[in-house]
Amino acid sequence: MNPTKKTTIVLFSGDYDKAMAAYIIANGAAAYDHEVTIFHTFWGLNTLRKDEMVKPGRKKGWLDRMFGRMMPRGADRMGLSRMNFAGMGPKMIKEVIRKHNAVPLPQLIEMAKEQDVKLVACTMTMDLLGLQKEELLEDIEYAGVAAYLGEAQDGNVNLFI
Repeated sequence: MNPTKKTTIVLFSGDYDKAMAAYIIANGAAAYDHEVTIFHTFWGLNTLRKDEMVKPGRKKGWLDRMFGRMMPRGADRMGLSRMNFAGMGPKMIKEVIRKHNAVPLPQLIEMAKEQDVKLVACTMTMDLLGLQKEELLEDIEYAGVAAYLGEAQDGNVNLFI
């Protein structure tokens, strides 16, 4: 009997290209029968934000509202780590992705869900940035760093992106 291989990824970055790399690796590992967890923390949480504005479950303070306005709403609105060029970089990379028939980030996220990749939102960071569950995608999990460490300690592959 083969033991289950585990891959864990901490997605800290809110950059489109880095999030795309994390999801490409996650989907590849899942295709090779790894149990995969992506732990989204700090700016990586923007990957899990819904595209549309959502009325939060509780009233937000002014600082939480400011964070909400300043951060991109959803994976498709994230900037690039390099060559952002005031928003032109993401448009250019999406055109390159389209021309080469590659899979864009929103579809990579859906593929990951279909392959049972565990998408986890860091609850501590959600509190710090004023994000609420209603603002994030459906069918994800919520946990703190202890849960991530529990997953990572048995991991064959552990990445920080």
